[in-house]
Amino acid sequence: MCQCVCVLRGAPLLPAVVELPKEGTDTEAVTAAPAAAAAAIESLLPLTVVLSAKNMDSSEVEFGASTADDAAESPVAVEESFFSMLDIFLFSLIAGFAIYWFFFRKKKVDIPDYRTIQPQVPTIQETSFIEKMKKTGKNIVVFYGSQTGTAEEFANRLSKDAQRYGMRGMATDPEEYDMSELNRLTEIENSLAIFCMATYGEGDPTDNAQDFYDWMQETDIDLSGVKYAVFGLGNKTYEHFNAMGKYVNKRLEQLGAERIFDLGLGDDDGNLEEDFIMWREQFWPAVCEHFGVEATGDDSSIRQYELEVHNDIKMNKVYTGEMGRLKAYETQKPPYDAKNPFLATVTVNRKLNKGGERHLMHLELNITGSKIRYESGDHVAVFPVNDSTIVSEIGKILNTDLDVIFSLKNLDEESNKKHPFPCPTTYRTALSHYLDITNPPRTNVLYELAQYATDPKEQEFLRKMASSSPEGKSQYLKWVVEDRRNILAILQDLQSLRPPIDHLCELLPRLQARYYSIASSSKVHPDSIHICAVVVEYMSKAGRINRGVATSWLRDKIPTDNDHKPTVPMYVRKSQFRLPYKPSTPVLMIGPGTGIAPFVGFIQERAWLKQQGKEVGETVLYYGCRYQNEDYLYQEELEQYQKDSVLTQLNVAFSRDQAEKVYVQHLLKKNKEHVWNLIQKEGAHIYICGDAKNMARDVQNMFYSIVAELGEMTHEQAVDYVKKLMTKGRYSSDVWS
Repeated sequence: MCQCVCVLRGAPLLPAVVELPKEGTDTEAVTAAPAAAAAAIESLLPLTVVLSAKNMDSSEVEFGASTADDAAESPVAVEESFFSMLDIFLFSLIAGFAIYWFFFRKKKVDIPDYRTIQPQVPTIQETSFIEKMKKTGKNIVVFYGSQTGTAEEFANRLSKDAQRYGMRGMATDPEEYDMSELNRLTEIENSLAIFCMATYGEGDPTDNAQDFYDWMQETDIDLSGVKYAVFGLGNKTYEHFNAMGKYVNKRLEQLGAERIFDLGLGDDDGNLEEDFIMWREQFWPAVCEHFGVEATGDDSSIRQYELEVHNDIKMNKVYTGEMGRLKAYETQKPPYDAKNPFLATVTVNRKLNKGGERHLMHLELNITGSKIRYESGDHVAVFPVNDSTIVSEIGKILNTDLDVIFSLKNLDEESNKKHPFPCPTTYRTALSHYLDITNPPRTNVLYELAQYATDPKEQEFLRKMASSSPEGKSQYLKWVVEDRRNILAILQDLQSLRPPIDHLCELLPRLQARYYSIASSSKVHPDSIHICAVVVEYMSKAGRINRGVATSWLRDKIPTDNDHKPTVPMYVRKSQFRLPYKPSTPVLMIGPGTGIAPFVGFIQERAWLKQQGKEVGETVLYYGCRYQNEDYLYQEELEQYQKDSVLTQLNVAFSRDQAEKVYVQHLLKKNKEHVWNLIQKEGAHIYICGDAKNMARDVQNMFYSIVAELGEMTHEQAVDYVKKLMTKGRYSSDVWS
């Protein structure tokens, strides 16, 4: 064995130990290697190996003998391959393993020890109203379909009534439960389902009853043995009066359920409260007779919530006006809806009318970044705030610190509704953001408040108005409804009435969102929603000035020059009030006053379609106002659209500019041949927006007259003709009462 030094061309010295052949070994045999292997090695390591004891050339690989004796034993320099076949094999094996190890092997990846995530499956109690009724000993369930809170209020009153008749009830939102369990109601003895169903718009279900309505249409469930009753809430000025209540009543019967009392139909155009009371008075005796129970005679006040005052609570845990999620207005997260409104900034707030006592306004809400999408004809819902002066006056009369932080906790621990409004909060916030303090209170509120009147005469007065006696009903109608007394006015006029503020907060209904037809097109204004509204302000019969909550609040939302932009909590509610699918279809729009709002959006969209090169059909507008020089809304814009041939006809009725009043229906009659041609030959779509009680009805009657005369039909045939237009979606209304 010799110690040698291996020198590579152009490389630093590398020490190596090699084993040289011993004497007598056949060096050719040792160095012989297959040609392929030799070529491979030479391609990788082109070196020449020289064994020499005498001659050292640093430009080649040299092996210097460590002793002169060893060098003398091999006097002849031999040029041969340095590696043996075994060396080549081992080198290839080691190189291959190294390449595999560093580049191709599957490296071990540490897998985190994740815990198995269990899907959040609602418990039986969360989705099953049957199991909840069994657990809490309830036998009456009152479902409500409510858009403005009235149906929910009636449902709560009926569920509280049950206790007075020896039964136990619970008010329930159908959106929160599995309604396919209705057939299981027979598992509970003396069970009864009551439905308080409001109708929204043109015969539509309310938002929270939409899924229930869809299920009712599709199901073939057998409801034999299920007992039910229905009270509907509607308005006779609408074409489809109480459509939802009537449908639920009929459909339940078709599915085999047994109706134990007649359908109740409340009319908000008349006296909805009185309609409900009259139905309720006859309903409970029928229930007692059907189930063989008797009234307990206990008419004492039954509280649903208990007060908790928070003396030591962090302010970041206190609601300040949010509708759902705490601090939702500080950290906005889509999607936006009734429980999570978007805080839009007001960029424009201008007065539309040129004169007169009224204030008509145009507002623009910036929705940039909200991901809110809308279409022409949709509605924007805004959440108003009550007048701070009224709030402060209530606090002053009740001698209450309005900044006390409190909660109202449901006494029924199993109820899904833990609080009547977001809690904890302050009395000031509750009265400002969550409670309706400007509408006349209903009779149930007066009944509960009567116990706090220390003057026997005032107490008797309140109890009588809350009773079912003819005299009491008459007094309530005149003193509360017709005189438009709100809770502040009642507290001012009945000076011995000083209820605890927490009970008052429990009794007052929720302050509801206000809906406005959107006065813009998303094709033209994708990041902005426009509102057209008139400020409500009038003198009541009792001599008080009453103001509309939302419009008065919106009027003060004025952006300033120092870049201050006020905000409005809002969301968009989809509507069926839509332009025709084909732009070439003619449209006939009738919208006096602020009823012009959706048509501003329609016209903007038709102008945009025309700019895109689309064929746009006739666009005809019938608009009405009082005076041309006073309240002709959007006059400049409309006249410009007419000049640009976007509006093919602009017909304006100025009702008070002449001795004889002229309304939009009179102009329709004047142009009856053109109107009939559009409807009958051109397939025009008709749109009506505005007052339901007078204008919409008068316009519809005029269409009956035109169809009958020019279509040569009887009145009955004309009515049927117009109703078929409605069914086909060619006659649409967006009206309010």
